[in-house]
Amino acid sequence: MAEYDFDTVLSLKDINRRRFLKFCGQMAAALGLSQSFIPQIANAIEKVSKRPSVVWLHLAMDTGCTESVIKATHPSASEIVLDILSIDYHETIMAAAGEQSEEILKKSVGEGGYILIVEGGVPTKPGYGRIGRRDMMDILRETADKSAAIIALGSCATYGGVPAARPNPAGIKGVGEFLQRPVINLSGCPVNPDWLVATVVHHLLFGKLPELDKHGRPKIIYGMNIHDNCPRRASFDAGKFVEEFGSEEAMEGECLYKMGCKGPNTYANCPLIRWNDKISWCVQSGYGCTGCTEPGWPDAFSPMRAVLPGISIPVFKGVENTADKVGAALGIATAAGIGIHLAASAMKGRTKKDEDKEKGGEG
Repeated sequence: MAEYDFDTVLSLKDINRRRFLKFCGQMAAALGLSQSFIPQIANAIEKVSKRPSVVWLHLAMDTGCTESVIKATHPSASEIVLDILSIDYHETIMAAAGEQSEEILKKSVGEGGYILIVEGGVPTKPGYGRIGRRDMMDILRETADKSAAIIALGSCATYGGVPAARPNPAGIKGVGEFLQRPVINLSGCPVNPDWLVATVVHHLLFGKLPELDKHGRPKIIYGMNIHDNCPRRASFDAGKFVEEFGSEEAMEGECLYKMGCKGPNTYANCPLIRWNDKISWCVQSGYGCTGCTEPGWPDAFSPMRAVLPGISIPVFKGVENTADKVGAALGIATAAGIGIHLAASAMKGRTKKDEDKEKGGEG
């Protein structure tokens, strides 16, 4: 690939200039930048003279984050990132297998200076997770020592995720917790492809990694609350809740809070970035947020269908409300409204009768 210029590489992949600039626009949005940054982003990507080396490990996981990245739509995040990065070791997409793949990993570690992407949690008990007759935790230690930066990709890698859920017999931990050193956490189950690419593009554009929150996550991605940006938020504020999946209320876009949506306690830009060619995301598809980007998931949000406690609903100001209280209060308010309407109608009727009588007396 090094013998071709960037425009030639794009043309070989059937990506024209317009589509590439559209991708740059999407990256600007993902980075929280104005569209005026599109030329700078395009220039930063084009000027990568030496593709940074990447070693991508798979530990305790289901390969969901890899699937999310490589199945992104055309022109895909994966195609662009493969032109930006040199993914030298990746068990799922590499042609090599067995001892040959282990030799590639050994060579990469010997050279050092690569970006280490880790997908999956770390089994901390010997024998619970092995690759090539070696414990996963030993492979991680070795590769981490020679890396230039570490990205924990997905909820399994960041905080342990599903493999670390109770009872967790393998003693699985997140990468940062296991290594006891700072890592870039890109949580989610699975991650959105744009989150990985945006992190890389930010480094290319500004020469540094994005600012991180207290959980080690890029603020450009995890700095917004799901609930605050949810398209169903207006229904929440109005106290209109879905009581059953597949109901008319669900189809009309009413709030999924009562169905166990964890959006009020979850942070990510899912409503803006979305999945599947940016068509949809969990809440839009009708299920509700599961909280998969947050530390402690899934245990901290289980059972999945349970209603989050202590969430204030601002339907009646000055009153501390829960979904159930609001539902009951709305019932009372509706009944009161009907009563007022009937009283008003009766009053109007009596007034009309009195007016008729007065008219009759006058005649």
